[in-house]
Amino acid sequence: MSNPGDSSYLDSVRGQVPLYDALQDAAVAAVPFSPDRVLELGIGTGQTASLLLDRFPEARITGLDSDPDMLFKAREIADEVALARMEDPLPDGPWDLVLSVLSVHRLTDEQKQSLFRRVREQSKTLVIGDFVSIGEDAGSTRVTGEAYPDTAEELAEWCGGKIVWSEDDLVVIVADYR
Repeated sequence: MSNPGDSSYLDSVRGQVPLYDALQDAAVAAVPFSPDRVLELGIGTGQTASLLLDRFPEARITGLDSDPDMLFKAREIADEVALARMEDPLPDGPWDLVLSVLSVHRLTDEQKQSLFRRVREQSKTLVIGDFVSIGEDAGSTRVTGEAYPDTAEELAEWCGGKIVWSEDDLVVIVADYR
C-alpha cells in the first residue's frame, strides 16, 4: 500500500471514486452550523478533516480509523486520533458533529443501524457522505474490499436524516438531532 500522505494515494482514491472531490466539498458544505467538538468516523488520511478545518478553524476534531497507516497522516490534522472500528463503542460525547465520508458502506445494515442509534444518543448532528446503491445501473464508484451500499433513502431513514446532495451513486445525508 502506498503511503496515505502521498498524492498517489489520493489519485488512487479518485480513480475509485471519480466524484471524490465533489463529495468531499458537498459533505463539508452540508454541516449546518459551526461545530466545536467533531468526531470523524473513518478519518483516513484526514482529507475531510482538513476541509472541515478550512471552513471551521475553531473545530476540535477527534478521528477514528481502523487502519493505523491512515491514522499516521491524520494525526497531523486532527486534535486526537484513535485506532478503532465504527462497530466499537464511540468515544464519550456529546459531539456537536459526527462526520463520516466514504466509510459507512463498509458496514452491514444491522451495523449501520446500530451505529446511527449510538450517534443519535451522543451528537447534535450527523453528516454522511458515501456511495449508495442505485440499482442495476451501477454508478461510477468502484471501491476495493467488501462493501454493503444501501439506497440513499434507506440510509436517510435509518439515521433520521435527509438527503441534501446526490450525484451519480454518491450522496450526502444530514441528520440534525438538535
